[in-house]
Amino acid sequence: MRLGVLDVGSNTVHLLVMDAHPGARPLPAHSHKAELRLAELLDEDGAIGPEGIDRLIAVVMEALEAAEDKGVEDVLPFATSAVREASNADEVLARVTEETGVRLQVLSGADEARLTFLAARRWFGWSAGKLLVLDIGGGSLEIAYGMDEEPDAAVSLPLGAGRLTGSWLPGDPPDTADIRALRRHVRAEIARSVGDFSRHGAPDHVVATSKTFKQLARITGAARSAEGLYVERRLTRRALEEWVPKLAVMSTQERAELPGVSEGRAGQLPAGALVAEAAMDLFGVEQLEICPWALREGVILRRLDHLPT
Repeated sequence: MRLGVLDVGSNTVHLLVMDAHPGARPLPAHSHKAELRLAELLDEDGAIGPEGIDRLIAVVMEALEAAEDKGVEDVLPFATSAVREASNADEVLARVTEETGVRLQVLSGADEARLTFLAARRWFGWSAGKLLVLDIGGGSLEIAYGMDEEPDAAVSLPLGAGRLTGSWLPGDPPDTADIRALRRHVRAEIARSVGDFSRHGAPDHVVATSKTFKQLARITGAARSAEGLYVERRLTRRALEEWVPKLAVMSTQERAELPGVSEGRAGQLPAGALVAEAAMDLFGVEQLEICPWALREGVILRRLDHLPT
Protein backbone atom coordinates (compact mmCIF):
# COMPACT_ATOMS: atom_id res chain seq x y z
CA MET A 1 0.00 0.00 0.00
CA ARG A 2 1.06 3.60 -0.46
CA LEU A 3 1.28 5.42 2.88
CA GLY A 4 2.00 9.04 3.66
CA VAL A 5 3.57 10.34 6.85
CA LEU A 6 2.71 13.97 7.57
CA ASP A 7 5.29 15.31 10.00
CA VAL A 8 4.53 18.72 11.51
CA GLY A 9 7.94 19.43 12.96
CA SER A 10 9.60 22.40 14.53
CA ASN A 11 11.30 23.39 11.27
CA THR A 12 9.25 21.90 8.45
CA VAL A 13 5.97 20.29 7.53
CA HIS A 14 7.08 17.22 5.62
CA LEU A 15 4.97 14.69 3.76
CA LEU A 16 6.89 11.50 3.04
CA VAL A 17 5.15 9.07 0.68
CA MET A 18 6.30 5.46 0.85
CA ASP A 19 5.30 2.19 -0.78
CA ALA A 20 5.06 -0.20 2.14
CA HIS A 21 4.19 -3.83 2.82
CA PRO A 22 4.33 -5.79 6.11
CA GLY A 23 7.71 -7.52 6.38
CA ALA A 24 9.26 -5.52 3.55
CA ARG A 25 11.49 -2.48 3.42
CA PRO A 26 9.47 0.74 2.87
CA LEU A 27 10.45 2.41 -0.38
CA PRO A 28 10.31 6.22 -0.66
CA ALA A 29 8.12 7.39 -3.53
CA HIS A 30 7.73 11.14 -3.01
CA SER A 31 8.72 13.92 -0.61
CA HIS A 32 6.89 17.21 -0.18
CA LYS A 33 8.09 19.73 2.39
CA ALA A 34 7.57 23.33 3.37
CA GLU A 35 9.78 25.41 5.67
CA LEU A 36 7.64 26.71 8.53
CA ARG A 37 9.98 26.99 11.54
CA LEU A 38 7.23 26.85 14.15
CA ALA A 39 9.87 26.77 16.89
CA GLU A 40 10.80 30.33 15.94
CA LEU A 41 7.19 31.59 15.70
CA LEU A 42 6.29 31.31 19.37
CA ASP A 43 5.38 34.57 21.11
CA GLU A 44 6.49 35.65 24.59
CA ASP A 45 3.80 33.46 26.15
CA GLY A 46 4.93 30.40 24.20
CA ALA A 47 1.90 30.46 21.89
CA ILE A 48 1.79 30.02 18.11
CA GLY A 49 0.23 33.24 16.84
CA PRO A 50 -2.66 33.58 14.36
CA GLU A 51 -0.30 34.05 11.42
CA GLY A 52 1.62 30.91 12.36
CA ILE A 53 -1.59 28.88 12.65
CA ASP A 54 -2.81 30.16 9.28
CA ARG A 55 0.51 29.22 7.67
CA LEU A 56 0.38 25.78 9.27
CA ILE A 57 -3.13 25.16 7.95
CA ALA A 58 -2.09 26.28 4.45
CA VAL A 59 0.90 23.94 4.27
CA VAL A 60 -1.11 21.01 5.68
CA MET A 61 -3.65 21.56 2.91
CA GLU A 62 -0.84 21.61 0.33
CA ALA A 63 0.51 18.35 1.74
CA LEU A 64 -2.92 16.72 1.55
CA GLU A 65 -3.23 17.73 -2.08
CA ALA A 66 0.20 16.27 -2.80
CA ALA A 67 -0.79 13.03 -1.04
CA GLU A 68 -3.93 12.78 -3.15
CA ASP A 69 -1.98 13.44 -6.33
CA LYS A 70 0.42 10.61 -5.49
CA GLY A 71 -2.33 8.08 -4.76
CA VAL A 72 -1.75 7.81 -1.01
CA GLU A 73 -4.23 5.43 0.63
CA ASP A 74 -3.70 6.57 4.20
CA VAL A 75 -1.95 9.55 5.80
CA LEU A 76 -0.39 9.22 9.24
CA PRO A 77 -0.30 12.78 10.64
CA PHE A 78 1.70 13.75 13.71
CA ALA A 79 3.25 16.77 15.39
CA THR A 80 6.35 17.09 17.54
CA SER A 81 7.80 19.53 20.05
CA ALA A 82 6.79 22.91 18.58
CA VAL A 83 3.08 22.06 18.72
CA ARG A 84 3.42 19.85 21.80
CA GLU A 85 4.92 22.64 23.88
CA ALA A 86 2.94 25.58 22.53
CA SER A 87 0.82 27.14 25.27
CA ASN A 88 -2.15 27.17 22.86
CA ALA A 89 -1.63 23.64 21.52
CA ASP A 90 -5.29 22.70 21.94
CA GLU A 91 -6.39 25.72 19.91
CA VAL A 92 -3.85 24.95 17.17
CA LEU A 93 -4.93 21.31 16.93
CA ALA A 94 -8.61 22.23 16.87
CA ARG A 95 -8.10 24.79 14.08
CA VAL A 96 -6.12 22.32 11.99
CA THR A 97 -8.79 19.64 12.39
CA GLU A 98 -11.65 22.04 11.68
CA GLU A 99 -10.12 23.52 8.53
CA THR A 100 -8.28 20.52 7.06
CA GLY A 101 -9.94 17.44 8.55
CA VAL A 102 -6.54 16.25 9.80
CA ARG A 103 -6.29 15.13 13.42
CA LEU A 104 -2.66 15.55 14.32
CA GLN A 105 -1.34 13.02 16.81
CA VAL A 106 0.96 14.87 19.17
CA LEU A 107 3.95 12.67 19.94
CA SER A 108 5.60 12.93 23.33
CA GLY A 109 9.35 13.40 23.47
CA ALA A 110 9.71 9.80 24.62
CA ASP A 111 7.61 8.65 21.65
CA GLU A 112 9.91 10.54 19.30
CA ALA A 113 12.97 8.93 20.82
CA ARG A 114 11.47 5.42 20.71
CA LEU A 115 10.24 5.64 17.12
CA THR A 116 13.52 7.10 15.90
CA PHE A 117 15.34 4.31 17.72
CA LEU A 118 13.11 1.73 16.02
CA ALA A 119 13.99 3.17 12.60
CA ALA A 120 17.71 3.07 13.37
CA ARG A 121 17.49 -0.50 14.68
CA ARG A 122 15.68 -1.70 11.55
CA TRP A 123 18.20 0.10 9.33
CA PHE A 124 21.34 -1.29 10.98
CA GLY A 125 19.91 -4.64 12.11
CA TRP A 126 20.60 -6.84 15.09
CA SER A 127 24.29 -7.19 14.25
CA ALA A 128 24.82 -3.57 15.31
CA GLY A 129 24.45 -4.67 18.94
CA LYS A 130 23.73 -2.05 21.56
CA LEU A 131 22.76 1.19 19.83
CA LEU A 132 23.06 4.77 21.04
CA VAL A 133 20.90 7.00 18.84
CA LEU A 134 21.12 10.81 18.77
CA ASP A 135 18.62 13.04 16.97
CA ILE A 136 18.69 16.85 16.90
CA GLY A 137 15.42 18.36 15.73
CA GLY A 138 14.25 21.93 15.54
CA GLY A 139 12.71 21.85 19.01
CA SER A 140 14.36 19.00 20.90
CA LEU A 141 17.24 16.56 21.21
CA GLU A 142 16.30 12.88 21.48
CA ILE A 143 18.67 10.28 22.91
CA ALA A 144 17.90 6.55 23.04
CA TYR A 145 19.90 3.44 23.90
CA GLY A 146 19.22 -0.27 23.79
CA MET A 147 19.78 -3.76 22.47
CA ASP A 148 16.28 -4.50 21.19
CA GLU A 149 13.69 -2.58 19.14
CA GLU A 150 12.43 -0.80 22.25
CA PRO A 151 15.18 1.26 23.90
CA ASP A 152 16.25 0.59 27.46
CA ALA A 153 16.64 4.33 28.03
CA ALA A 154 15.16 7.26 26.12
CA VAL A 155 15.00 10.98 26.80
CA SER A 156 13.92 14.15 25.03
CA LEU A 157 15.63 17.41 25.96
CA PRO A 158 14.57 20.96 24.95
CA LEU A 159 17.75 21.43 22.93
CA GLY A 160 16.54 21.69 19.35
CA ALA A 161 18.58 23.80 16.95
CA GLY A 162 15.69 26.13 16.07
CA ARG A 163 14.57 26.63 19.66
CA LEU A 164 18.09 27.42 20.88
CA THR A 165 18.83 29.77 17.98
CA GLY A 166 15.70 31.81 18.65
CA SER A 167 16.28 31.96 22.40
CA TRP A 168 20.06 32.28 22.68
CA LEU A 169 21.67 33.43 19.41
CA PRO A 170 19.97 36.55 18.03
CA GLY A 171 23.04 37.91 16.23
CA ASP A 172 24.28 37.14 12.74
CA PRO A 173 26.95 36.02 13.27
CA PRO A 174 26.16 35.32 16.93
CA ASP A 175 27.93 37.19 19.69
CA THR A 176 30.86 35.32 21.26
CA ALA A 177 29.40 35.72 24.75
CA ASP A 178 26.08 34.27 23.57
CA ILE A 179 27.87 31.26 22.09
CA ARG A 180 29.69 30.60 25.36
CA ALA A 181 26.50 30.98 27.40
CA LEU A 182 24.67 28.56 25.12
CA ARG A 183 27.55 26.10 25.27
CA ARG A 184 27.35 26.06 29.09
CA HIS A 185 23.57 25.65 29.01
CA VAL A 186 23.63 22.78 26.51
CA ARG A 187 26.30 20.85 28.36
CA ALA A 188 24.58 21.23 31.70
CA GLU A 189 21.28 19.97 30.24
CA ILE A 190 22.85 16.93 28.57
CA ALA A 191 25.06 16.09 31.56
CA ARG A 192 21.98 15.55 33.73
CA SER A 193 20.96 12.62 31.54
CA VAL A 194 24.30 10.91 30.97
CA GLY A 195 24.07 8.78 34.11
CA ASP A 196 20.74 7.30 33.01
CA PHE A 197 22.50 5.84 29.96
CA SER A 198 25.98 5.02 31.25
CA ARG A 199 24.64 2.47 33.74
CA HIS A 200 23.58 0.32 30.76
CA GLY A 201 27.17 0.02 29.54
CA ALA A 202 29.00 1.25 26.47
CA PRO A 203 27.15 1.10 23.13
CA ASP A 204 28.47 -1.08 20.31
CA HIS A 205 27.37 1.37 17.66
CA VAL A 206 26.54 5.09 17.82
CA VAL A 207 24.30 6.57 15.15
CA ALA A 208 22.72 9.94 14.50
CA THR A 209 19.73 11.08 12.48
CA SER A 210 18.33 14.48 11.49
CA LYS A 211 19.22 17.24 9.10
CA THR A 212 21.62 18.85 11.57
CA PHE A 213 23.83 15.78 11.85
CA LYS A 214 23.68 15.16 8.10
CA GLN A 215 24.83 18.71 7.38
CA LEU A 216 27.62 18.53 9.93
CA ALA A 217 28.82 15.24 8.47
CA ARG A 218 28.74 16.72 4.96
CA ILE A 219 30.78 19.80 5.78
CA THR A 220 33.36 17.61 7.54
CA GLY A 221 33.83 15.47 4.43
CA ALA A 222 31.00 12.91 4.22
CA ALA A 223 29.57 11.86 0.86
CA ARG A 224 26.92 13.95 -0.88
CA SER A 225 23.28 12.89 -0.64
CA ALA A 226 23.31 12.36 -4.41
CA GLU A 227 25.60 9.37 -3.89
CA GLY A 228 22.70 7.43 -2.38
CA LEU A 229 21.32 6.14 0.91
CA TYR A 230 23.67 3.21 1.22
CA VAL A 231 26.96 5.10 1.25
CA GLU A 232 28.42 5.07 4.75
CA ARG A 233 28.61 8.55 6.25
CA ARG A 234 30.45 9.26 9.47
CA LEU A 235 31.04 12.25 11.73
CA THR A 236 34.07 12.33 14.00
CA ARG A 237 34.29 14.37 17.15
CA ARG A 238 37.69 15.71 16.16
CA ALA A 239 36.39 17.10 12.85
CA LEU A 240 33.33 18.55 14.54
CA GLU A 241 35.42 20.29 17.20
CA GLU A 242 37.42 21.96 14.42
CA TRP A 243 34.27 23.25 12.74
CA VAL A 244 32.27 24.51 15.74
CA PRO A 245 34.32 27.73 16.19
CA LYS A 246 34.35 28.31 12.42
CA LEU A 247 30.57 28.07 12.18
CA ALA A 248 30.17 30.45 15.13
CA VAL A 249 31.93 33.34 13.37
CA MET A 250 30.29 32.85 9.97
CA SER A 251 27.21 34.73 8.84
CA THR A 252 24.10 32.80 7.85
CA GLN A 253 24.85 33.50 4.18
CA GLU A 254 28.40 32.18 4.52
CA ARG A 255 27.15 28.98 6.15
CA ALA A 256 24.57 28.51 3.40
CA GLU A 257 27.44 28.34 0.90
CA LEU A 258 29.01 25.35 2.66
CA PRO A 259 28.52 21.92 1.04
CA GLY A 260 25.27 20.28 2.05
CA VAL A 261 23.94 23.22 4.08
CA SER A 262 20.50 24.47 3.07
CA GLU A 263 19.69 28.17 3.23
CA GLY A 264 16.72 27.49 5.50
CA ARG A 265 18.83 25.67 8.11
CA ALA A 266 22.04 27.71 7.89
CA GLY A 267 20.98 30.05 10.69
CA GLN A 268 20.47 27.14 13.10
CA LEU A 269 23.73 25.35 12.41
CA PRO A 270 25.91 26.90 15.17
CA ALA A 271 23.38 25.92 17.84
CA GLY A 272 22.98 22.46 16.33
CA ALA A 273 26.76 22.02 16.18
CA LEU A 274 27.10 22.96 19.86
CA VAL A 275 24.50 20.33 20.78
CA ALA A 276 26.14 17.66 18.60
CA GLU A 277 29.59 18.42 20.01
CA ALA A 278 28.35 18.35 23.60
CA ALA A 279 26.47 15.07 23.13
CA MET A 280 29.45 13.36 21.53
CA ASP A 281 31.83 14.67 24.18
CA LEU A 282 29.70 13.92 27.25
CA PHE A 283 28.78 10.43 26.00
CA GLY A 284 32.40 9.71 25.06
CA VAL A 285 31.65 9.25 21.36
CA GLU A 286 34.67 9.54 19.06
CA GLN A 287 32.70 8.92 15.87
CA LEU A 288 29.17 8.12 14.82
CA GLU A 289 27.41 6.94 11.68
CA ILE A 290 24.59 8.82 10.00
CA CYS A 291 21.35 6.83 9.72
CA PRO A 292 19.18 7.66 6.68
CA TRP A 293 16.02 6.59 8.52
CA ALA A 294 14.54 8.57 11.39
CA LEU A 295 11.21 9.47 13.00
CA ARG A 296 9.03 9.40 9.87
CA GLU A 297 10.28 5.94 8.92
CA GLY A 298 9.74 4.83 12.51
CA VAL A 299 6.08 5.89 12.30
CA ILE A 300 5.66 3.92 9.06
CA LEU A 301 7.38 0.84 10.48
CA ARG A 302 5.24 0.87 13.62
CA ARG A 303 2.11 1.14 11.49
CA LEU A 304 3.22 -1.79 9.33
CA ASP A 305 3.88 -3.87 12.42
CA HIS A 306 0.17 -3.60 13.30
CA LEU A 307 -1.19 -4.45 9.86
CA PRO A 308 -2.54 -8.00 9.33
CA THR A 309 -0.23 -10.17 7.24
